[in-house]
Amino acid sequence: MTTKPNVQKVDVVILGAGAAGMMCAIEAGKRGRSVVLLDHAERVGKKILISGGGRCNFTNIHCRPENFLSANPHFAKSALARFTPSDIIDMIERHGIRYHEKTLGQLFCDRSAMDIVTMLERECTDAGVQTITGAKVTSVTREEHFLIQTTNSTWQAEAVVVATGGLSIPKMGATGFGYSLAEQFGLRIAACKPGLVPLVFSAEDREQWCDLAGLSVEVVASGGAKRSRGTFREKLLITHRGLSGPAILQVSSYWQPGETVTIDLAPNVDMMASLRSHNARRDVSGAILALRSVLPARMAERWVAINSPDNWTNASLDVMEQRLHTWQVAPAGTEGYTKAEVTVGGVDTAELDAKTMQSRKVPGLYFVGEVVDVTGWLGGYNFQWAWASGYSAGQAV
Repeated sequence: MTTKPNVQKVDVVILGAGAAGMMCAIEAGKRGRSVVLLDHAERVGKKILISGGGRCNFTNIHCRPENFLSANPHFAKSALARFTPSDIIDMIERHGIRYHEKTLGQLFCDRSAMDIVTMLERECTDAGVQTITGAKVTSVTREEHFLIQTTNSTWQAEAVVVATGGLSIPKMGATGFGYSLAEQFGLRIAACKPGLVPLVFSAEDREQWCDLAGLSVEVVASGGAKRSRGTFREKLLITHRGLSGPAILQVSSYWQPGETVTIDLAPNVDMMASLRSHNARRDVSGAILALRSVLPARMAERWVAINSPDNWTNASLDVMEQRLHTWQVAPAGTEGYTKAEVTVGGVDTAELDAKTMQSRKVPGLYFVGEVVDVTGWLGGYNFQWAWASGYSAGQAV
């Protein structure tokens, strides 16, 4: 293919200036590759800026392959081993960014997520990366080389890296462009759904619980089919439409429509022990008092009102105890991509080389970050996948 007029030639074009795309650009630029980084938004790193409540939970020190969902649970191992939490911490420390561990290995900036974006921008500049924002890609084709058309420019490149993210948070500009591009080149897509997303109650549960919106309690929540089941001990939050909080967000990535979520409201505690000596004696107030040691007062009252036995024998108290540890919730659905932090599913990992993130079918075409069927738990894991997959592709393009 001969170069057409007004076509600009570079080695690598990266689509998407988020965490994965910018890390890929930095590494490719360091290797002396000429790199253009394109993003349709008016500025880079928009999703980074809103992450972690504006402080960016940029990694998790306990990151392991087991913290990720994928049709192939082994796929992420190579990239995660090649760029570890220590590596992103080293970069952050070089830039003098102060950070702290919040809980469960989650690292946040002390000041602002803007520190992370500024760091990435500086690294891109130092690596000679040309960054263009407000660039809407209209087509990507391939003959001898790739031809990338935007609304106001055309680029010819040896390699294209797709770092366009998933469908979550459309108000930030999320689209299905990356999936469409993969399908255009014959790559399979693992079914997508919202992940790390609040669950919506059925009408009956909404009637019973939603007036308690705002109440929070530490629980053990589990959900999903046996082959892909997540269990998490963290906070649950009742909302005006259903359930949220870290425990529920985690479970949501495993949950499928029609399945139930099991919630232990009093992990490792025998709540009815003090009442069993009152065999066959009605003691609603005693039950509420017992539950208030682990549940908010209003939630304890509601639970007893819904689950009080017909008689107060030890056997019926055992049933009440069991229900407390195995609350079965059948969600009507989720809050969808609008409230989802990530997209579960994406470009089928069987289509990609695990070391380089390159398409097995189309040489020079790479996919990194959220667009790939690798989804992390809540708590910095998805950022670590972005850094690691972007780094791996940047070492190869």
